[in-house]
Amino acid sequence: MELDSLYQEVILDHYKRPLNKSLAANPDAQVHHVNTSCGDEVTLNLHLEGDRVSKVTWEGVGCSISQASTSVMTDLLIDKSAADALALVEEFQAMLQSKGKDSGNEDHLQDGVAFAGVSKFPARVKCALLGWMAFKDALQQALKNK
Repeated sequence: MELDSLYQEVILDHYKRPLNKSLAANPDAQVHHVNTSCGDEVTLNLHLEGDRVSKVTWEGVGCSISQASTSVMTDLLIDKSAADALALVEEFQAMLQSKGKDSGNEDHLQDGVAFAGVSKFPARVKCALLGWMAFKDALQQALKNK
């Protein structure tokens, strides 16, 4: 199977069967982000235990890229320390802003590398980053309130 079609399959699987898609009550932070260029939306609830990400839940509407990327992000960041989670957000963002030069580190980003091809389409980068930027915002709020 060609790598591109494998990546498309990963994205479609996360879009059709998203992980952690249902807002859990009593979050340490809740944020709502909108991609104004296309109308995609995500509401994200973040729960911390100390400085560890214990739960990331979300609701959203939008294209397969924004929704699948948010699903992948939640799966990847749960059980990480705040510092490790933030480092993964930065790594994913760098990959997406590389214009195709960075294919991502699968050991770190796991299914997130499926979005490396999105970096060649600047109009779609915001879609793939929507949930990740919401997480970053929520993490900053949650840590500030602790």
